[in-house]
Amino acid sequence: MFYDRAKIYVKGGDGGAGIVAFRREKYVPEGGPSGGDGGRGGNVVFVGDEGLRTLVDFRYKRHYKADRGDNGMAKNMSGRSGESTVLRIPVGTVILDDGTGEVIADITEHGQRVVVAAGGRGGRGNARFMSNTNKAPTLSENGEPGEEHWLRLELKLLADVGLVGFPNVGKSTIISKVSAAKPKIADYHFTTLVPNLGVVDVEDGESFVMADIPGLIEGAHTGAGLGHEFLRHTERTRLILHVLDISGSEERDPLEDLRIIQDELKLYSPALAERPVIVVANKIDIPGAEENLERLKGELKDRYEIFPVSAATGEGLQNLIYHIAKVLPDISAPTIVTLPDEHRVTKVKSDKRFEIRKENNLFIVEGDEIEKHVKMTFFDQEDSVYRFQNILKAMGIDAALEAAGINEGDKVEIAGVSFDWV
Repeated sequence: MFYDRAKIYVKGGDGGAGIVAFRREKYVPEGGPSGGDGGRGGNVVFVGDEGLRTLVDFRYKRHYKADRGDNGMAKNMSGRSGESTVLRIPVGTVILDDGTGEVIADITEHGQRVVVAAGGRGGRGNARFMSNTNKAPTLSENGEPGEEHWLRLELKLLADVGLVGFPNVGKSTIISKVSAAKPKIADYHFTTLVPNLGVVDVEDGESFVMADIPGLIEGAHTGAGLGHEFLRHTERTRLILHVLDISGSEERDPLEDLRIIQDELKLYSPALAERPVIVVANKIDIPGAEENLERLKGELKDRYEIFPVSAATGEGLQNLIYHIAKVLPDISAPTIVTLPDEHRVTKVKSDKRFEIRKENNLFIVEGDEIEKHVKMTFFDQEDSVYRFQNILKAMGIDAALEAAGINEGDKVEIAGVSFDWV
C-alpha cells in the first residue's frame, strides 16, 4: 500500500547519571573523588533510502526512542553511550515539526543522514567537581534528557518526468507501456488513486524516472478531488508531460482541459507552472482526433512541443521517449516549491533567560536553562541542592522572585518540581 504521510513521535536517549565515588585502595589514603561521568544518550537518525517508495513502515509503529546512556562508574570510568536508533526513509521526504510546522529536514539524496532527536549528554561525576576549595565533593549530575518531538513526514516523489492531466486521459496506460510499472487500468474516472513510479530505459543504458500523478480536476489547487494530495507530487519533477484526450471521447474539449490544468498548476505554485512542458496528445487513433490535433497546434503554435500518440497501440511513444531522454540533461533539478503559506514559521524568541508567573500563592518559573538544571540535579544530595541554590542566585531568579512578592512558605515550581520558599 502507498502511504505518503505519517505522524510519529521520536525521543533521543537520556544521558546517563554521573556518580559519587572515592578511591579506596591500599596505601592510597584519602585517594580523592573518582566518580565517572554518565554516557551520552543515543540519537534518533533518519537516513535516505532510494529503495523505499512509501511511508508504510511508519503507519503501524509511531513511537521511536533511542537508548539511554549508562551511568558512570568508580575509578573515573564513564558510562557507555546509548545506541542510536536509525530509521530508513524514502528519498523525497520532508520532515516537519508537527507542533510548529517548521521544516526540520528535506531528504533529497540516498544515504543522507539527519539527526531529528539528539540524545542528552551524560551527567558529570563527582571527580569533575573537585576544586581547590572542595577536595572531596559529594555531588554529581543526573543525565540530560534527550530531545523529543512529534514529527510529520510528507513524501514528495522524486521523479524526472511527471504525467498530469484529467482523469481517464491515458496516463496509466502510457507509463505501463514505456516502463515496467503495472498500475491499475480501467475505463472509469480515478482508477489511479496513488502515484505510480516507473523507470523508463532508453538505449545506451540511459534511463529516467516517470511518475503517473493521479487525475486532477478543476479546483485541485484548493484541495478539490484530493488536489493537494496529488499536486505536491509534481513539485520535484523536472519535466511535466501534459496528457490530453485529443479525441474528446469524454465529451470534453482538449484545449479547455489544457487551460484548466495549467491554471491549476499556476494557482498551486507559480514556480510549478513555469516548468518545461511537453503536450502529449493521446488517443490519436480514435476518429475525430485529427481535427482536434490541428486546433491544438493552431492554438499553441510554438509555445509547447506536441507529440501525438496512442497509448493503446503504442503509436508515437518511442519518439516521445527519445525526445524526453534528449532534453532532460539540459533541465536542472527544481528548487523546492510549496504552498505560499505552508511551512512558514514565525518564532518569537525572548531575550529573557527565564520568566515568572503567579497562580495564587504558586510561583512558576519557566525557561529552558533553569528547567534543564532541575532535571539534572539530584535533590537527595545535599551538595547538589546547595549548588542548585547557587545557580538560582547566579541567574537572578532569587531576586526576581522577591521582586514578584514571594513570601515565606510560598511554593515555587520549576519543571514540575515544587519547592518551599524559605
